[in-house]
Amino acid sequence: MAAVAARFTPRAWLLFGAMSLIWGMPYLFIKQAVDSYSPASVVAGRTLVGALLLLPFALRSGALRPAWRKIGWVLLFGAVEMAGPFLLLGHAEQTLPSGLTGLLVATVPLFAALIAVVGGDRSVLRPSRAIGLAVGFGGVALIVAGPGLAVGGPGALLAIGELLVVAVCYAVAPFIVARKLADVPSLGTVVLALAAVGVFYLPIALLTQHEIPTLTSTTALIALAVVCTAVAFVVFFALIDTVGPARAPLFTYVNPVIAILLGVLILGEEVTPGLLIGFPIVIVGCWLAATGGTFRFRKPPGDLPPVAAG
Repeated sequence: MAAVAARFTPRAWLLFGAMSLIWGMPYLFIKQAVDSYSPASVVAGRTLVGALLLLPFALRSGALRPAWRKIGWVLLFGAVEMAGPFLLLGHAEQTLPSGLTGLLVATVPLFAALIAVVGGDRSVLRPSRAIGLAVGFGGVALIVAGPGLAVGGPGALLAIGELLVVAVCYAVAPFIVARKLADVPSLGTVVLALAAVGVFYLPIALLTQHEIPTLTSTTALIALAVVCTAVAFVVFFALIDTVGPARAPLFTYVNPVIAILLGVLILGEEVTPGLLIGFPIVIVGCWLAATGGTFRFRKPPGDLPPVAAG
């Protein structure tokens, strides 16, 4: 890993902006893809294409062999980071709007803070961070009780539960890498995990794909695989090299804004008063829970992996 810059440089801000946009888009593409692809088909297509595109970079850097030595933990990471969340996202977006999906997945820092408490990190219990947890979950409750159920229909409660499980998975995955795969190149871990998930879901995709895919859905699936998986991981690695693993994930606070805007502008999704009220509450709660109300971070023990946003 290259030396970490002391502050955000123009290159860092460019990478930061790119990641804010790239990982704010998956929810739009997933929503369009599941219109004619089954959720399993979306997972298989996204992961297999992403693995193929990243494979040359992994081979050139020699990242596959170290990852293969810990294939068990790599597969566990793939299951928690990709196999479960990608399928649940696709199923949930058959019911819920893409903007609401992006917002609920943005609760990852809340669950990460709770996991840190369980793991013995008592700093999370400082007043500012504890207040952040309460505020964040209060915002989620407001959204679930109001616009979440209103816009999703009868299946909304299940879909919301699926998204909260996704957030928990995304919160757990970095701990797997930090504690069990810290000495493995991230690119090797990601490529092997993507390939394993894609191979696992391919027969399920063939069995569950009953519709003829539309051009719009196919284009969205290709964009999801190329832009939001392969390109996103490469850009995120560059961002980590530039600003370090502690500051790189700051773009996750911008992703829901992008997701909601794209849903409104492209899909014509409704922005309800409850969503407008709950959205800033969730984001403020996540920020307080993750940072304690400051933009200054201590370096975490180990290089945390990229967390796919959808």
